[in-house]
Amino acid sequence: MTSQSNKPLGYWQKMVVDWSADKETFQVSWGKLMMWIFLVGDTFIFSIFLIAYMKVRMSATAEWPSTSDVFALEMFGVYVPLLLIAIMTFILITSSGTMAMAVNYAYQGKKKVTFWLMMATAFLGLVFVGFQVFEWTKLIVDYGIRPWGNPFGAEQFGAIFFMITGFHGLHVTGGVIYIFVVALKVRRGDYDKRGFQIVEITGLYWHFVDLVWVFIFAFFYLW
Repeated sequence: MTSQSNKPLGYWQKMVVDWSADKETFQVSWGKLMMWIFLVGDTFIFSIFLIAYMKVRMSATAEWPSTSDVFALEMFGVYVPLLLIAIMTFILITSSGTMAMAVNYAYQGKKKVTFWLMMATAFLGLVFVGFQVFEWTKLIVDYGIRPWGNPFGAEQFGAIFFMITGFHGLHVTGGVIYIFVVALKVRRGDYDKRGFQIVEITGLYWHFVDLVWVFIFAFFYLW
């Protein structure tokens, strides 16, 4: 007879053993799993913000400002609609490319190339934040738009704009710091023995930030 201790484990018993054995679950490292959980939570927050924006815009009694006029940029004496926003979008999309290449070279063990690609990504992120500061300054100083008021129409415009773009800007700023720190640790050799999956995890965050901007661009600036 088979003794009680030699009986095959049931489904729930196997799951308990797996989860308590300090091993990778579903063949995914804990670092990557935690990043995915964080990004899912962040997705809900940004989704709520964009839904709130649509609700506020559709329910506003005053005229909603034309984004083509508000966000026009003067170039050679001509105002070009959404020029600055288009440049900012291009910068973020380009930074996603440099980050993806950094992940590829990291897994190849090419630390120097990985470092400079991550630094390029961080630099592009800083340029994006700089353009956003310029955009905010223009709206506040030149146009007099505030979170509690808007001389161009619906008062809710300023509040929803600063909330959404400000929250995203904080994510970009945090991402720049995150990338910069990881890049320095890659160059120093901190991940030589542990592997370079941290670069991929960093890339997951950065690609998420870029993807969110695409939705903000489509919903807020093009609508």
